[in-house]
Amino acid sequence: MKLSKPKYIFVTGGVASSLGKGIISATVARLLQARGYSVTVQKFDPYINADPGRLNPYEHGESYVTEDGTECDLDLGHYERFTSITTTKNNTVTTGKIYHSILEKERRGEFLGKTIQVIPHITDEIKRRIQLLGATKKYDVIISEIGGTVGDIESLPYIESVRQLRNELGYQNSLLIHLAWVPYMAAACEMKTKPTQHSVKELQSEGVQPDVLVLRAEHSLAEEVRRKVALFCNVTPDAVVESIDVPTIYEVPLRMHDQHLDDVILRKLGIEDSEEPDLKAWSEFVEKIKNPNHKVQVALVGKYTELPDAYKSINESFIHAGAVNHCKVKVKYVAAEEVTAENAAEKLGGVSGIFVAPGSGVRGFDGKVEAVRYARENNIPLFGIGLGMQAAAIEFARNVLGLNDAYSRELEPKCKTAVIDLMEDVKKVSEKGGTMRLGGYACSLKQGSKAYEAYGKESIVERHRHRYEFNGAYLAQYEEAGMVATGVNPETGLVEVMELKNHPWYVCVQYSPEYKSTVSTPAPLFVAFVKAALEYQSKCEAETTPAK
Repeated sequence: MKLSKPKYIFVTGGVASSLGKGIISATVARLLQARGYSVTVQKFDPYINADPGRLNPYEHGESYVTEDGTECDLDLGHYERFTSITTTKNNTVTTGKIYHSILEKERRGEFLGKTIQVIPHITDEIKRRIQLLGATKKYDVIISEIGGTVGDIESLPYIESVRQLRNELGYQNSLLIHLAWVPYMAAACEMKTKPTQHSVKELQSEGVQPDVLVLRAEHSLAEEVRRKVALFCNVTPDAVVESIDVPTIYEVPLRMHDQHLDDVILRKLGIEDSEEPDLKAWSEFVEKIKNPNHKVQVALVGKYTELPDAYKSINESFIHAGAVNHCKVKVKYVAAEEVTAENAAEKLGGVSGIFVAPGSGVRGFDGKVEAVRYARENNIPLFGIGLGMQAAAIEFARNVLGLNDAYSRELEPKCKTAVIDLMEDVKKVSEKGGTMRLGGYACSLKQGSKAYEAYGKESIVERHRHRYEFNGAYLAQYEEAGMVATGVNPETGLVEVMELKNHPWYVCVQYSPEYKSTVSTPAPLFVAFVKAALEYQSKCEAETTPAK
């Protein structure tokens, strides 16, 4: 820790959602980290759900899981991937959590019979949560991303809390970054700054003045446009930064540094620092992404393939693994419910690896089973996660062990041969969330296995998000036929990793390794899978190339 007390940065958005507040928050954290400051990032979501764990991915994209087992917004994944910090339950707050906490206190009589109001009770709780990370651990900078857009009714308590807190902290101890959109009007061939002006005006009407403006735009902003925005929005010209589309989100920190965003932030926070950030390793990583030596295509078989954000951590893990292997991984999305025994070759032919995605529910499950079968029978590298591993277990039971009625108790509660069953320790738990295995759990790997080779060690900890597991009563039958458990939980015996003998690369895991993949520490199994896909591709090319 370089500073005597933490500085606070707030990130808000206006005009439209999905402008990239999470990426900007992660970018600022990465730039400050590169200068040697200890940083953490937290997300405040205005929705009333306690967390996104029960939200359909079509509603909110992927539900990310932290090491301590908290289901949270996918932006926390960006924070971890950019910075390698480990987030916890304290890094994620929703309106639901805020109100739940206040109501619990009211029921206990902590407010002495007073009327509970948004101001001061809700705003006080928000301010407490904003400062909680600084109270539990020493950070130089705490970044708080406020979800939604300025002007939304549900965001008002958060904006008001920021206003109050900035007054209490002192303005040189806090800074507000506002992200807005500058659209390009093709008919007029002109960039329009009015939406940004109105967004800032709305923010100012709520008592908050931004210090830095990050403007999302399709085209680079002319200097006169920046000066105009600075003039009308009451910020210094050097604090108007453009954020245009780049080939990869990992290039954003480099582009922001080129515009001296980190210098502006430090100056406005009253921090004297002439030290240049160390971005060498980051630049090399971006260079590998933009200029790969090879390309390889893998199929992602899942039920939410129309929405890539449903598989955000998986897609980013493929980018990290691709960089390690100096290749670009092209993901071919295959809707699981469209895969059948008859068309599997058509849907999956031509790919060099098959990835069967996690999930829950019966929709598309039979297609996942057929995708596994196709990979097994054709010696194509297979990687299954969560429900993907369970599909592999059921496929093997039906087509190799001859257990034709093998199924999952989740998908058919009355099935007679439940090779996938509810975990023993949660069978009597009635609360939906209480039956989930969430967060980091230990796993012991067998030496000589593909998993052990990937990790390079016997004991690992990976994050989980599942309710059902492989039924150990059938394990002996599987291993005798060639599918072996190469990773188990050392305390419970839960099968964590299954591999198929006499197959080039067939690894399925119950846990979710994508949650721990970062730029600096790519997920080992993703790296190994991409390497196997490259080897399979080279083998196929060699077989089809005519001899000279």
